[in-house]
Amino acid sequence: MSRNIFAGEYHSAFKGRGMAFSEVREYQFGDDVRNIDWNVTARYNKPFIKIFEEERELTVMLLIDVSGSRDFGSFEKFKKNVITEISAILSFSAIQNNDKIGVIFFSETIEKFIPPKKGKSHILRIIRELIDFEPENKGTNITEALRYMTNAIKKRCTCFIISDFIHGETGFDKALTIANNKHDVVALRIFDEREASLPPIGMIKLKDAETGEYIWVDSNSRKVRESYEQWWTEISNKLDWSFKKSGVDYANINTKEDYVRSLMTLFKKRGLKA
Repeated sequence: MSRNIFAGEYHSAFKGRGMAFSEVREYQFGDDVRNIDWNVTARYNKPFIKIFEEERELTVMLLIDVSGSRDFGSFEKFKKNVITEISAILSFSAIQNNDKIGVIFFSETIEKFIPPKKGKSHILRIIRELIDFEPENKGTNITEALRYMTNAIKKRCTCFIISDFIHGETGFDKALTIANNKHDVVALRIFDEREASLPPIGMIKLKDAETGEYIWVDSNSRKVRESYEQWWTEISNKLDWSFKKSGVDYANINTKEDYVRSLMTLFKKRGLKA
């Protein structure tokens, strides 16, 4: 699936770490004199220059939110199902591009770290973990996840943080900026359409999936529905602002819609910027 959908898009959207030395050849008129290889030039008594090629190999990290709030869905799929599918497609795309791929599962703490590697057995392990992994905690701490990734991965990597960005602390801007200065961070926000508004169906018993607390809400109250929608709008606006302020490319992905289209739009946008 990823081979057909992302052919060329992933490759053009995510660049390597720079230029890698390839070979030397004799200097030709118009060549950049800064690339002259002085050792080879001295040896042959005529100028030679270094030829560089773009270093395509990447290290890709997936920061996957496994907190309790992912266990929600009002249509065909829960948020966690969409997160798993997107993570699997990104993993296969990375392997097909000869990139290393690693995973960090996080909740309110770091649940599991799979160091980046290549190979068929490695990608199969990641897929198994994506499907079967059960977290020990329900909360969310995005700051801790970003800090851990920044410290654990020494060389520059492309990092996809995949979350609903709803619960937990909201002040992760600083950690996000620091992470994006060292690495290339891409945020994928997964949300369910029902989270944006309350239907007018009377008294509703709601449960916070991360704290386990229950609350009764009168959804027939226009004031309650407007207050809820205002809360959702404020969260969405703050997240958009945080991503833009930190220089992080991002996509909002609705569980009801085709996430492939959102990813393709993001990839093409990055390809044009490159």
